[in-house]
Amino acid sequence: MRKASILSRVVSIVKRDGIIELARKVLRRVFPRQLKEFQLHAHRFADRIGLEIGGPSQIFSKRGLTPVYPIAGRVDNSNYSAVTVWGGSGATNDRFIYSPERAPGKQYINEATELTATASESYDFVLSSHVLEHIANPIKALKEWTRVLRPGGTLLLVVPHKDGTFDHRRPTTTLAHLIDDFSKDAGENDATHLPEILALHDLSLDPAAGTPDEFKARSLENAKNRCLHHHTFDTHRAVEVVNYAGLQIRFVLPVLPMHIVVLAEKLRSPAIADNHLFLANPSPFAITSPFSSDRLPANRVGPGN
Repeated sequence: MRKASILSRVVSIVKRDGIIELARKVLRRVFPRQLKEFQLHAHRFADRIGLEIGGPSQIFSKRGLTPVYPIAGRVDNSNYSAVTVWGGSGATNDRFIYSPERAPGKQYINEATELTATASESYDFVLSSHVLEHIANPIKALKEWTRVLRPGGTLLLVVPHKDGTFDHRRPTTTLAHLIDDFSKDAGENDATHLPEILALHDLSLDPAAGTPDEFKARSLENAKNRCLHHHTFDTHRAVEVVNYAGLQIRFVLPVLPMHIVVLAEKLRSPAIADNHLFLANPSPFAITSPFSSDRLPANRVGPGN
């Protein structure tokens, strides 16, 4: 019976996500690994109280690259809706269940750019995995997440590298564009990138999106389902946008198959972030990055706050 159940699950994953994703899931289980860079910063999360935007996320679990859940004191959650495409029902009696071994955290329903239920400087850390690309106004989101961090608090941000996803045909969003979205207060009904997405989205790497017609129909309802990647990131752009938000980057790491991991700190006043080493051309991560676009000359706009 157990063998039949396992086989059924394997078939389901292949049908839904494809053989490549099945292989990734198997490798993650057989060869779980933790980033050594995370180990050096684990004290930032141990027995502390944090807020996750979106989730729960495998990458923060016991077998993840950055296993925050097992060591945190508590992780609360903010999601745009009680029910999401990727997470099902997130609000269960106002509890966020992020780990079977930990007591549930609090569950809030808020836009990622407007954490209205959360007081300023109320959390030791903020987590976000594969959420920022779904937000029409990433800089506004990062500034809001920074607001709820205590001085000395930590942002652990994971965004998908476009080279490793169905976005690989799309150009990397420029910092100038992200700043413009922030200046005009772009909202989730913004459809600026829709023609580009419909033309360049690689459906062969996104079987859950269905046929081109099904994908278009879903995309037109993005304000409700939030499935679209408004923006695309390479590691250079992820560094620039975190720097623009005024955070001090402690490490950045591009990781196969598709992750950019950034750990940054909200400095205590009057200190000002200095990320020139990460903004350098060439930058340290570009030399060893597994993603080809990181090794190209960076298209940069100067840093600012």
